[in-house]
Amino acid sequence: MSESTQVTSRAGAPPRGQAQEPRRRVRRQWIVAGVLLAAALYAPFQLVPFHVFQLTMVLVYAVALLGLNVLVGHAGQISLGHGAFFAAGAYGAAIMMFHWDVPYLATLPVAAAVAFALGLVLGVPAMRLRGLYLALVTLAIAIFLVPLLKRFEEVTGGSMGLSLAKPAPPAWTGLAEDQWLYFLALAVALASFLLAAGLLRSRVGRALHAVRDNEIAAEVMGVRLSFYKTLAFAWSAMFAGAAGCVYTWVIGFVSPDSFPVTLSITLLAGIVVGGLGSLSGPVLGALFVMFVPSLSQDINDAAPGVIFGLLIIAVMYVAPTGLAGLAGRAANSLKKTLRKG
Repeated sequence: MSESTQVTSRAGAPPRGQAQEPRRRVRRQWIVAGVLLAAALYAPFQLVPFHVFQLTMVLVYAVALLGLNVLVGHAGQISLGHGAFFAAGAYGAAIMMFHWDVPYLATLPVAAAVAFALGLVLGVPAMRLRGLYLALVTLAIAIFLVPLLKRFEEVTGGSMGLSLAKPAPPAWTGLAEDQWLYFLALAVALASFLLAAGLLRSRVGRALHAVRDNEIAAEVMGVRLSFYKTLAFAWSAMFAGAAGCVYTWVIGFVSPDSFPVTLSITLLAGIVVGGLGSLSGPVLGALFVMFVPSLSQDINDAAPGVIFGLLIIAVMYVAPTGLAGLAGRAANSLKKTLRKG
């Protein structure tokens, strides 16, 4: 090889540090994930039962927000009816356990499948509608859900709901009930996040991103808009249904009033605050959904909704790309500071 060729090849190749940066980033992500997983496994043995319950509900909301993130953050669609899919999973599991004595673990795939099918049906409007019109259609779904659940009293328990026995921990585990429910929720959350990560890295994920970024360009490139929009609703509903099923295990009770319209709005606010299009966004959004309303209640008993709304505005002003974006910017700033030092 001539000297000029060597110089050209060296000039065309990226710097060694730049070439290794993606590997370093992946390594750092795995280290962070490992530390967080270790902390999650350790936490229930150090916290009182009420705090374990709160963390369990964070995991439940994280799975629900993961589905909403697939729809809104990665597919560019909007939904104000995500709470309906959550309720479908919760009631699906409750009905199977209450009326047919189905083992609680067997209710999870069925609840997820029912929600997936419901998402396919309700995703049909997404083929023709967008923006505010699509938001209105999904909002209507959340509005008629509560009266519909109250109407079929023999199946759903009507306004009184259904009371269920919570899953008891196997004797060989030596765990308390709250710890067992926490680990069940953690297992479902880990499986859901791994599934979502694989989905978004696949051809389906690339198609969803193309639809989100530019529908016309995506269609020119051969992406079937109607198919992938409907599929996004179905995947989103499936994760929400799984979260609703785990919610039933944890709470041991479902009623129509547990799934008001405000639940869908709160979930949408949670994923926007957490960070759209980020795998960490659903977790941060779930922490926000779980703890900020109670914090608002502590600040002002008379108007917690006002405080909650003001906190959302404050977070979006400080972090317009969500808490995940804020955390990323803070990490980059810290990295630059350490390099200068």
